[in-house]
Amino acid sequence: MINKKNIGSDFDSFLQENDLLAESEALALKKILAWELQHAMDEKNLTKTEVAKLMHTSRAAFNRLLDPDNTSLNLMSMEKAAIALGKRIHIELRNV
Repeated sequence: MINKKNIGSDFDSFLQENDLLAESEALALKKILAWELQHAMDEKNLTKTEVAKLMHTSRAAFNRLLDPDNTSLNLMSMEKAAIALGKRIHIELRNV
């Protein structure tokens, strides 16, 4: 009987080997961002239309930010949404 606690690679290595790591991390980050935006809206009791007006954009554009599965967004849109909700975006690169 083999007495190894862990056999094989970790899940991140598996994702990286299959060219899925960046996609899965982007999707996870977007889900967190969408949840945070929705939570901030709920705290301030704001509708999507109200936030879109504060951002000087359309409700459809703001809906894309709230869509947890839509990872195509830009930093300007994220920052406008955050500022409209009284928040700020903080991004950092870390060693893994």
